[in-house]
Amino acid sequence: MERSEAALSIGGIRTYKNLKYLKIFPVLYLTDWVRCVILGIMKTLATPKISNASKMPCKSWSLPAWDSCPSARKSDGSPVDACNYCYALTGAYRFPATVASRKHNMEDWKCDDWVSVMVKKIGKAKYFRWFDSGDVYDIKLAHKIYTVMGLTPNCQHWLPTRMYKDSNFVSIFERMNELENVVVRYSSDSINGVTVEGLSSTIIQTADEFKPSKGESLCRAFERDGKCKSCRACWSKSVKVIKYALHGNKVKDKWFTV
Repeated sequence: MERSEAALSIGGIRTYKNLKYLKIFPVLYLTDWVRCVILGIMKTLATPKISNASKMPCKSWSLPAWDSCPSARKSDGSPVDACNYCYALTGAYRFPATVASRKHNMEDWKCDDWVSVMVKKIGKAKYFRWFDSGDVYDIKLAHKIYTVMGLTPNCQHWLPTRMYKDSNFVSIFERMNELENVVVRYSSDSINGVTVEGLSSTIIQTADEFKPSKGESLCRAFERDGKCKSCRACWSKSVKVIKYALHGNKVKDKWFTV
C-alpha cells in the first residue's frame, strides 16, 4: 500500500489508519507528531518580548513604529508633523533584533494566555511603559492591556497614544485613566506646542519656549544624557501636560511604508 493511502491529514497532523503502519513509518510518524505538537504549543503560549529602552527607568512593551500607528497618518497617508521626527524609526530601533522582537509582539499579544504572562513579566516592577515604539492599534489589544493594568495595581503604568482620535478607543482609555496606577497620555500631532484635552503631551520647538505653568512639565532628559533619571512626570496624574523640546533629525520618507 502506498504511503498516501495509509495516512490521513487531519488539522495538519498526519495520522494513520492502522497502527501496523507505525512499523513501516515509525520515524515519519513521530517526527510529524512532535512537530505539530510543538507548533501547536507555540501558537497558544504567549512569549512577549520586553524592551529595555536606554532612556527609561523601567521596562516596556512595544510594537513596530508606523506599522502599528494608524492614527499617525494624515488623510493622505503621510505622517503627522510630530511623527516626522519619530525616534523609533531610526538608530538602534532599526537593528534586526529590535525589529524582530516588535514584529513578534504584533502577533504574540493575540495568544490566549498573553494577559497572565504579561502580569508575570511585570512582576514587582514599580513602573512600566507601554509603547516606547508603536501604538495600541487594535481595540482587543487595548482591552487586554487594561486587564493587565488592573491586575498589577502596585505598578505605575504610562501609555502614550494617538489612538484617541479613533472614537472606538476613547471609552477604554477613560477606563484605564480611572485606575489609580495608570496614566494614558494623548500625544499631540503638533511640533508647535498645541495641546489636546486631558492628560497629554506635545512638542515645542525649543526648551526656551517653555513657560512654567501649573500642571505642565518640560521633559529635561536632554539635560540628563537623554535619560529620565529620577523624573517620573510622565507617570503622574498631577502633570496634565508634558512638553518635549524638538530633537533628532527628520525621518527619511522611505521608512514610512508598511
